[in-house]
Amino acid sequence: MIVETHPLLDARVFTTTFPRPLGEMPTPPETFALLSLQADAPLKSDDGVRDAVRAMLRHGGFKPAGRSKPASEYLVRAVGDGALASINAAVGVCNIVSLHSGMPISVVDLAKAKPPFRIAIAPAGASYVFNASGQAIDLAGLVCLCDADGPCGNAVKDAQRTKTDANTTQTLTVIWGTQALPGRAIQAETWYRQLLHQLGAVTMDVEEDPK
Repeated sequence: MIVETHPLLDARVFTTTFPRPLGEMPTPPETFALLSLQADAPLKSDDGVRDAVRAMLRHGGFKPAGRSKPASEYLVRAVGDGALASINAAVGVCNIVSLHSGMPISVVDLAKAKPPFRIAIAPAGASYVFNASGQAIDLAGLVCLCDADGPCGNAVKDAQRTKTDANTTQTLTVIWGTQALPGRAIQAETWYRQLLHQLGAVTMDVEEDPK
């Protein structure tokens, strides 16, 4: 994977192969219990983490606020309101790690995405649909995961076209860390992969080639 030069980004990227399609893998109750602000977790987010993530996303000119705030911030409110349900194991573990680490995380279905992959700041005019109702997000200035067809994931909202579904068996994960928080993205990745391994999944590193 090519990662274009970014002075603040500390992206952690890996793939996951699940033992069964996600439709057959609901998040186990003991794992889903971690999706709580009071859960015992190895990482805890705070205002400093939030500010550092926002600063990283602003580098290309994007404004990470309001409806365009990082997904990790949305999770804090949604979990506090009791608004999140168990979808599947991939989404459940992603949400758990993102909630506690404060790092936004993208998860895409590898069968729906088309290599080669790269991480780069989206140009002016770039956009994609992010939900089933057809709503789109303006990506200009936002660092994104891109496949052969263009941007498909970022720290705010992932593209609808590559989201996981009941048939998903392999995913690509990007933890949108920041160099302003040394080691935090690696800590998040380590815990993330441990949780996946407990579900019987196999994870593999993705080699990053700085450009």
